[in-house]
Amino acid sequence: MRKLIIAANWKMNKGPAEAAEFLETFLAKVDELVDKADIVIAPNFLAIPTASELINDVNPCVGLSAQNISEQESGAFTGETSTSMLKELFVNYAIIGHSERRSIYGETNCIINAKLKKSLAAEITPLFCIGETLEEREGGKLEDVLRSQVSEGLEGISDISNIVIAYEPVWAIGTGVTASAEQAQDTQKFVRSVVQDLYGAEAAEAVRIQYGGSVKPANAKELLGQPDIDGALVGGASLDPEMFLELIANAVAE
Repeated sequence: MRKLIIAANWKMNKGPAEAAEFLETFLAKVDELVDKADIVIAPNFLAIPTASELINDVNPCVGLSAQNISEQESGAFTGETSTSMLKELFVNYAIIGHSERRSIYGETNCIINAKLKKSLAAEITPLFCIGETLEEREGGKLEDVLRSQVSEGLEGISDISNIVIAYEPVWAIGTGVTASAEQAQDTQKFVRSVVQDLYGAEAAEAVRIQYGGSVKPANAKELLGQPDIDGALVGGASLDPEMFLELIANAVAE
């Protein structure tokens, strides 16, 4: 049985003060949920030190994630942050290949592959994002796009036991539009089949695949109750501590 993994991607929201306010509320109420799901918070880089201190003081069972990493270790790379720097702050996850990084900042499958390798080498669990645009889905290219993103992103990686795949249909991110539970399940079942083609049935059965794209408390249980959906990468609904707690509680409810 794959354990659910539910991650909050705050994107460019919440500086240190707002992060502290959120976590003081959230960490005080999350104890009963951490046994039922892996829970991860991905703040802005500037808020990571604050989040790290609070999480480690109050509930170190909550994971801490970066929203991006550099594929470089150090040097003349202005604006970049290395895995070794993040490890000093007890960061144990990293979001890699998010659609906003792909579309706005031009990250290719090759760059994402290098970042995945760097993350794994540092023993930071990558949340490896994939997903199609509405044009690609309606044009019948969904499977080709996802197969390419998975196979090229994982090129040269022999062990995926410490990788979480996050399927996010680009057309459902921040739009309020959510893939139906059936659509999400069918697509994530396909992604698992691609993993099986690359790594075999045992690895495909073990890998966790999150869904992302307008996940809310109201739809969390139905979405995460699907057989091939093993968690959620949550955007807007993770910015309010009470709403995020409700979402997690609904997702893990029996």
